[in-house]
This record gives sequence, C-alpha cells and structure tokens, in this order.
Amino acid sequence: MTTPDNGPTPDNGAVIDQRIDRVVPLTTPALLLHELPLDPPLASAVLAGRRAVGRVLDRADDRLLVVVGPCSVHDPAAALEYAHLLREAADRHADDLLVVMRVYFEKPRSTVGWKGLINDPALDGSGDVNTGLRTARALLRDVVRLGLPVGCEFLDPITPQYIADTVAWGAIGARTVESQVHRQLASGLSMPIGMKNRPDGSIATAVDAIRAAEVPHVFPGIDVSGTPAIMHTRGNADGHLVLRGGGGRPNYDAESVAGALDLLRAAGLPERLVVDASHANSGKDHRNQPKVAADVAAQLAAGQRGIVGIMLESFLLAGRQELDPTRELTYGQSVTDACIGWDTTAEVLEHLGAAVRARRATLPTPA
Repeated sequence: MTTPDNGPTPDNGAVIDQRIDRVVPLTTPALLLHELPLDPPLASAVLAGRRAVGRVLDRADDRLLVVVGPCSVHDPAAALEYAHLLREAADRHADDLLVVMRVYFEKPRSTVGWKGLINDPALDGSGDVNTGLRTARALLRDVVRLGLPVGCEFLDPITPQYIADTVAWGAIGARTVESQVHRQLASGLSMPIGMKNRPDGSIATAVDAIRAAEVPHVFPGIDVSGTPAIMHTRGNADGHLVLRGGGGRPNYDAESVAGALDLLRAAGLPERLVVDASHANSGKDHRNQPKVAADVAAQLAAGQRGIVGIMLESFLLAGRQELDPTRELTYGQSVTDACIGWDTTAEVLEHLGAAVRARRATLPTPA
C-alpha cells in the first residue's frame, strides 16, 4: 500500500505553536512562596478569616459579610492606602459587619481590554506575568498583615497556586460559572466560594455550579512545584450564590431574593446568598450602588436572613478613568469598572451596620 507524496516529512515545529509569538519561563509557585512566605501569624490570620466567613455563611454568626474594594487593583500603593481606611472602618463595625477587602487581580473581559495586575502589571500590554504575580502576592500579604481578610476572584486555573493561601473568600465570576474547569477548581479551593449568576441573569446555572463544586473531582493541574499533576479534590461545602443581576435586569429586590432562595431550597442547598451591588444590579452606574445597598438594608431590617452578604465596588475616588499612555493616571481611581468613593463607602457601611442591628431585633430572644 502506498501513501500519497505530500512532500518532505514535517518536523514538530510545523504542527505546534504556529500562533505562539514567544514563550517565557514562568516562576513556580514554590519559588514565589519561598520569596514571599506566609509566616505563621499571617497564616493564622487567613485561617481565622476563613472560619469567620464560614460562620457568617452558616448563620452561626449573625453579622453581614461585606466584600468591598476596588473593581480590580492596578496600583498597589493606592490599594494599600485604601486598606488602611477599610481596616479602621472594619474595627468600628466589627460587632455588625465582617469586612473582607476585595483585592481582585484578574479582570475577565467580554472582548478585549486590560486583563488585570497579574497579567499586565505595567498597564502597557507588556504582559510581565512573573512581576505581576510577585506584585500581587506582596500586596496580599500586606493587606492580611493589617488584619483584613482578603477576597479574590479566581479566573486563571493556574494562579491560585501562587496566591490562594492568602485568601479568605473567593468567587467564580459570571462568565466562568458555567465552566467545568472552574467548578472543579472551586471544589478543591480551601476557602468559601461565591458563585455568581450568569450575565444573562440565569441563577440556575450558578446553583448548578454550587452543587458541582460541593462534590469531589479529579482533573489535571499543577502542584506547588509547578509540576503537572492530577488533582483529587474533596469538594467544597462552603459554596454560595452571588446575585449580580443580568439580562438587563437587577435581582437584588425582595421578590428576586425570595425566588433565588427557593431555587437553592429546591436543589437541597443552604438558603444563603450574597448580593453584588454593582454590575447589572447597579445598571453599571456606580452611583446606584448605595441604592442597592439601601434596598438590601431594608430587607435585612425586615428580618431577611437569607441574605448573608453584600459586595461593593469601592476605591479612594469615585468613578473610573481610561488607561491613557499620554497622561498620568489619577491616583486612587479605578481603571476598570466605576467605583463609589471612600466617603460614600463609609456611609454605606454605617447604614448596613444599622440594618444588621435592626435585624437582630426581629429575631426571637433565646430561651
């Protein structure tokens, strides 16, 4: 039997990496953890934060979880200044609110745009991921050192090995909640994970994700040495729903919350959820976030116990700015989604704390 003559036998270079411009070695998780270790006091703080979040989710602690901070960190110095302000506010409201700082480094994109500090720390498209990972981990240690639990969204399935040991609360975003890869990842992560409803508003998809992540999975990944490995997970019992609106409609109102809790009940899952005051719930207008928070506060004051948390996009200055290489960036203002400013954030925290106290008054007095 003969084969057609197709010319010279190609080498491997003709069939692989045809659209790869270059390959840069990636530092291993073990090396980064060695360079920027989580010493015992910091590790204890992370574990305490995770336990505290878990107690709020289980309603063993009647405080409200508040995940608040910049949409996506682009300036570590400004983020750390924000963290100092948030630490003071967290102390003031410690009886009523469990404050977790939102420290997001990966920005999911519908099309194109800046992908976050880890992917592009210089904000110029140079893609120095090694520097991005070091910068991100250094900031996370600084925030934990202040005594603030940290919240992150996990987008790339490799990066958790570099930073997850610092994180007390995590999220799977609206664009990845349907991804099997991310559901498997969540099943092995060591902290509670919030599953956001899909951009089109589908809540059932996020409920499915919670169910999928609570059971064991086996999948390929990398271990801390950077070696390809087969991960066998135990499942994550601390999954919960995050309502962020979608399909042109909000879903933070009492009727939407009740419907979401019904879906969780029907799936045999704990009836608990977090409301994201931004994104579709705010109509992508940061000035509406306090209105969302006020509605949530009213539900809390009326005795709603299914809402266990709220998310706010907040930074030093209100609004957002475009990345422009021809001008200097405004310090403390977002380069991704518009945020509420610090003064407004402080007011919202005050109102949420008062709502938690009002909710306590609706609960029966223990015998």
